[in-house]
Amino acid sequence: MLTIILLILSNIFMTFAWYGHLKFFKTQNMFMIILFSWAIAFFEYLLMVPANRIGYTVYKFEGFQLKIIQEIITIFVFILFATLFLGEKIKWNYIVSFGLVLLAGYFAFAFGDKSSGH
Repeated sequence: MLTIILLILSNIFMTFAWYGHLKFFKTQNMFMIILFSWAIAFFEYLLMVPANRIGYTVYKFEGFQLKIIQEIITIFVFILFATLFLGEKIKWNYIVSFGLVLLAGYFAFAFGDKSSGH
């Protein structure tokens, strides 16, 4: 589904915009880091806005559902980023926390209007 693909790509840009400087730009001043992050975030928005528009108008997701989908994707992208790029280990309490967000995704979709095709 196009919405999901665009959200995944958008979240990759977002994660690098928000957290990439933690590893790659440790000595730059804050203003330069912010400018660099904004430049990356521009590409995030180029993907995120169409993802939400298509999800809402074509696939008929509700705004709440789009947000839950985005949060779940963000978590999966961030887990990969934090473990592969930042070299952090995922702890049990993080797994439980992320699991609760997945549970939120279940509740967002499991009890909705069955006639809408979601």
